[in-house]
Amino acid sequence: MSRRLSLLFLALLAIPQLLFAASTAKPKVRAITAFVKIDRSNYTAKIADALTLLRAARTAFESRGYEVQTIRITTQPFPEYTAGLPREQALAFLQQLDALAAREQFSLNLGPAMLRDNDSTIAMGLLAEALPSTQHSNSSVIIAADDGIHWKAIAAAAHLVKHLAEHSPHSQATFSFAATAMLTPYAPFFPGSYHTGPGDRFAVGFEGANVVDQVFSSGRRSPDDLVRELSAALTEHARVAEEVGQALQKQSGWEFLGVDVTPAPLGDISIGAAIEHYLGAPFGSSGTLTAASIITQAIKAIPVKQVGYSGLMVPVLEDKTLAERWNQGTYHLDSLLSYSAICGTGLDAVPLPGNISEEQLARILGDVASLAFKWHKPLTARLQPVAGKQAGEKTEFDSPFLVNTTLQPLL
Repeated sequence: MSRRLSLLFLALLAIPQLLFAASTAKPKVRAITAFVKIDRSNYTAKIADALTLLRAARTAFESRGYEVQTIRITTQPFPEYTAGLPREQALAFLQQLDALAAREQFSLNLGPAMLRDNDSTIAMGLLAEALPSTQHSNSSVIIAADDGIHWKAIAAAAHLVKHLAEHSPHSQATFSFAATAMLTPYAPFFPGSYHTGPGDRFAVGFEGANVVDQVFSSGRRSPDDLVRELSAALTEHARVAEEVGQALQKQSGWEFLGVDVTPAPLGDISIGAAIEHYLGAPFGSSGTLTAASIITQAIKAIPVKQVGYSGLMVPVLEDKTLAERWNQGTYHLDSLLSYSAICGTGLDAVPLPGNISEEQLARILGDVASLAFKWHKPLTARLQPVAGKQAGEKTEFDSPFLVNTTLQPLL
């Protein structure tokens, strides 16, 4: 073969790769999250400073062709700045923060109600009143950390989840609360995000399920090849976030902490559909665990500073395909826990029958905490019982972030 023909042959081989690269859509930036430390006397100024940083970050991403879905602010744990207030005043202050979030169009995280297992459960009672009466606020409780599994916090979380399901329209306040295990500070994704530091820091998370879908849909390759290709595709966008973050750090003095490279889904941007393109079968079929492993390995190989979960996110109610497969019963709670053992975010946005007891909720939370503590990996439980609904009935959420599905019986 002549040199000219050899070069032509190589060029033709490259065409599919070039077309794939050209057709790769940018993922949305799901969250640019600022971490602030406030008190009741300075919170407006601190939040204003954070919003200046966040809006500059949004502009920087948009100038590079990325759509930014949300800007977010996470405070230190709210029991610190509501301490000493009567219950009514503490609730009023949290509602003021939520109203500020509504006016300034950001999502707010109040931090954990309990960091340690010997913390008072009083703040959990305050959340029981605050979350049903607010629209933009999120919070959490830590159920496992380096000091062990927090069994008292697990019981308090189960009680709160049951209360929120029974005292909010469509039981939707449960969507704003998570029990987290072994999650380190500064994760940009809600509702598990928290910090205990001085503030003036920020991090970024992408909605990258479409990138996974593009790689998994582009033809059959070995798992090792898919790990390399997916890591390269996700790295392209993670490096943009790192460049933007480092530039803003120099300009603003806020410390850029890194990127949560979890390929988050939402609605039609589906990690479930991406995995099905790899499997050629419904999510939950044999091979789903392998797909989880491929995604996890690809994420861990991304050469940027990573924060948060940086793993596979499988939020049942936020993903159209996952919600449909839940409806069909192709996977269940134990399936999700097994995938989480490879690397995942746990039991996220999982719909449950309304007649589930606190004891059953606590056992589920205990499983998540035990798995996370055993493998020293971050997991979340965002459980969503639906009051008045039984197994076999369909949910009736009216949130744009939730996909309705059929409730499955507890095993």
